[in-house]
Amino acid sequence: MSAGQPSGDRPARVLAGRPAAGAGPWRRLLGASAHRLGAGAHRLGAADQALYVAVAASPTPWLDEPVRRLSRSANFSRLWLAIAAAIAVAGGPDGRRAALRGVIAIGATSAAVNIGMKTIRPRPRPDRVGAHVPAARQVAMPSSGSFPSGHSASAFAFASSVGASLPAAAPPLLLLAAAVAYSRVYTGVHFPGDVIIGSVIGAAIGRAVASWPS
Repeated sequence: MSAGQPSGDRPARVLAGRPAAGAGPWRRLLGASAHRLGAGAHRLGAADQALYVAVAASPTPWLDEPVRRLSRSANFSRLWLAIAAAIAVAGGPDGRRAALRGVIAIGATSAAVNIGMKTIRPRPRPDRVGAHVPAARQVAMPSSGSFPSGHSASAFAFASSVGASLPAAAPPLLLLAAAVAYSRVYTGVHFPGDVIIGSVIGAAIGRAVASWPS
């Protein structure tokens, strides 16, 4: 702006996510909040990437094949459906009720994550090649968005729902769910943040389904 140009002629602009001084108070507040959220998301994304690279660089070749198989066993929730069938057969009426709720929790969680959240703002999958994830531990890279992890969500939905109905089964099921969630980072198809948020969502839905009246 030249020295003789009146200040009122300056156009209102938003620079770097910050509202112009002449914007209304609500616009300034929203602009400042968006700026802070964007900065926070950037920092979290950097930490997510650093953790992903650290896991990829972990020298644990003896785990590669077992973890890869565990991750693949959870495709389409096959692992959890097999466990549900075993619980229904061996657990009597309580087992059948718990197994049914576990399957319902998986269905509700899969719909919420895969039809809902993944389509709102798809997150690109990690750069597995750039992170040098060992080939021996890799599974097929899904075509869907990375956030949140559907495998982790379904795992914790089932474990939380069944565990709430059958407390003795809760510790092993939750441990297995955590192993499946970790396998998604270990095999290179998810960032740690994807599996953490997916696990929280699945656990919440699983507990909600378990609280339904019999």
